[in-house]
Amino acid sequence: MSVPDVSIVVPVYNTMPYLTQCLNSLVEQTIGRERLQIVAVDDGSTDRSGAELDRFAQRYPELFTVIHQANSGGPAGPCNRALDVATGRYVFFVGADDHLGPDALRRLVAAADTYGSDVVLGRVVGVNSRHIYQDIFARDEPDLDLFDSPLPRSLANTKLFRRELLERHAIRYPEDMRIGSDLPFTLEACYRAGRISVLADYDYYFAVRRFSATNITYLSRHLDRLRTAETIVAFVAKLIEPGPRRDAVLLRRFDHEVARLLEDDFLLLDRALQAQLHEGVGRLVADHLSEDIAAELGAETRIRMAVARDGGLDDLLAVIRQDARRGAPGTLVEDGRWYARYPGFRDPGRGLPDSCFEVTAHPDWAARLDATGLDWETDERGRRVLTITARTPVADLSALGLDRIAVSAEEVPAEVKVVGSDETGTTVRISFAAAELVAATAATGRRRIVSSQAGEFDATRALGAVSATGAAGAMAVRAPALRHPKPLVLRRGARFFALTCTVEGSGRLMISVVPLTPQRVSAQVRRILRRRRAG
Repeated sequence: MSVPDVSIVVPVYNTMPYLTQCLNSLVEQTIGRERLQIVAVDDGSTDRSGAELDRFAQRYPELFTVIHQANSGGPAGPCNRALDVATGRYVFFVGADDHLGPDALRRLVAAADTYGSDVVLGRVVGVNSRHIYQDIFARDEPDLDLFDSPLPRSLANTKLFRRELLERHAIRYPEDMRIGSDLPFTLEACYRAGRISVLADYDYYFAVRRFSATNITYLSRHLDRLRTAETIVAFVAKLIEPGPRRDAVLLRRFDHEVARLLEDDFLLLDRALQAQLHEGVGRLVADHLSEDIAAELGAETRIRMAVARDGGLDDLLAVIRQDARRGAPGTLVEDGRWYARYPGFRDPGRGLPDSCFEVTAHPDWAARLDATGLDWETDERGRRVLTITARTPVADLSALGLDRIAVSAEEVPAEVKVVGSDETGTTVRISFAAAELVAATAATGRRRIVSSQAGEFDATRALGAVSATGAAGAMAVRAPALRHPKPLVLRRGARFFALTCTVEGSGRLMISVVPLTPQRVSAQVRRILRRRRAG
């Protein structure tokens, strides 16, 4: 019996009706069924997922291996069980609610064979406005450096892995992690790999955000996320020796997993849980956040983490409350140093060091924009535009060696005009053309983070810090507690799109562009009817 080129691993738990599209996308791969093995593990599903797997196995008995087991509480166990029976030269992991482009596996295997790659990433796109970082997919990269690239922020397991590498190093998923178990698995595989390649020439993987958002990652609780962050940081510290390479990986962990624990929704938790998170994050920061890593974080994230380490729970709450309810505080300029005047700054009753609040080496502080107004308008050229009025806490950008603030929704730029300034900051007016947002959006729909960047750095000053977002002086525009305009429906060709402003728990402003398909409209109608019945 010939060895298949790829063993596709599909962990399954209650993913109907998405599972059907997923499985169809696998059996229809252009690489040919004779080169594939599909190992699907039903992790105690209570919907029709198990029956659907059996239906496909009966139809394609030479292709499918289906394993049914009691629920294990997460995808780690099913993935490990599948790895134990996989026989392909390569292994590819697919979420049971996601699907592949028809030519994905043929292209991935060809690239791995051509380049001698142990890990290959194909471009991932989001469906139903699921956000996927795209910086890793800027171009094809036959030989990517884990530590000098955006890869540490793209460590999901949706990649092609050489199975011999996994077996040689006994790389498996940690089954004590309910969520996030793919990160240490993928990190170790990339760390051990002789070559990592990136393919940006095709839509390989479609990552689906369910309309109901019911998978365990979406529903994970704060304590689960704290334990996950602790486990991941400890894993990185054990795997990689101290120094710049470890810092490159830990930077992303602090900027993502740890930072998420201190987002604006922290204010909504009960005090006992807040205390647990404060203690846990403070310990992580004290033990693992080096000065070099902290210098690369955005100012807002670094300040919250410093206060979690050096201050009490009430100090941390005061800082988060300032951002979430009142916007960025004023900026003190003193002896060439810049300080964010959050509650607790130079309060003798608090005893927090000035270093917690210093933003001198963080040009993203100048780009910190708090939206004070959002609306759809018609501009002087007759275009429908999203107009955002926002303020930065810096009154004089030139004092920081900057001459402008640029704003974009990822690759879609906005027009920005300074409309006024005073001793407390600068007000800008931001305009996004609705047609440009739609034109740049895939048919599957997409959410874009609105971010700002303070431009034109003076190279003679020590202000050129590169933030964890990968752009000098860049940070997300915030819009907490702000009235959102109603969605705008726009036609492009024969299709209609809905444009919506949303704010995440972090306070980040995002713009969603969603194609209005019959299925999506039906799902929205059902949600409205459920809310009415519940009310």
